[in-house]
Amino acid sequence: MATKPPKGDPVQDAPQVAEPGHAAAGLPAVGRTLRVAQRQMGVRRTALTLLRVNQKDGFDCPGCAWPEGDHRHRAEFCENGAKAVAEEATLRRVTPEFFAAHPVADLAGRSGYWLGQQGRLTHPMYLAEDGTHYEPVGWDRAFDIIAEEIAALASPDEAVFYTSGRTSNEAAFLYQLFARELGTNNLPDCSNMC
Repeated sequence: MATKPPKGDPVQDAPQVAEPGHAAAGLPAVGRTLRVAQRQMGVRRTALTLLRVNQKDGFDCPGCAWPEGDHRHRAEFCENGAKAVAEEATLRRVTPEFFAAHPVADLAGRSGYWLGQQGRLTHPMYLAEDGTHYEPVGWDRAFDIIAEEIAALASPDEAVFYTSGRTSNEAAFLYQLFARELGTNNLPDCSNMC
């Protein structure tokens, strides 16, 4: 079972600064990685998920898609890759009740770490023009809103299709096909915007 997300924002409220550890790899890194993953996914899901990272019968790490050769180890990922996978495969869920309790102004003041630790969205969410809170909408309405915005553009180049650098290769491929079919190459990700 996954743990609850943090209520406070440890990155902004009280950063922890300490002497560096004696080792950045080996068993301490493995232990830290497993603790982080277990908090997000629970014990069973952690084991099942991490054993499939960068395997031929599994999926590519969202961080780097590292392996290429025929001979792969069972642990074919780094600590950061395992943490990225854990955040994506988390059992934590962000429901409409979360957004009812957190106005946009509150969310804007939170760190990316805190926001990422809350979990996965369960519904499409929409912020009305003068709204203070995101509100749930159905999938049909979400796609209608997107279509209305795209149709109102004078040129496809007015649209920007931003993705995270942690987007899977498969999802990024489909996303760029959509943008290019629309008629634009405006496809920045965090690696060329930061």
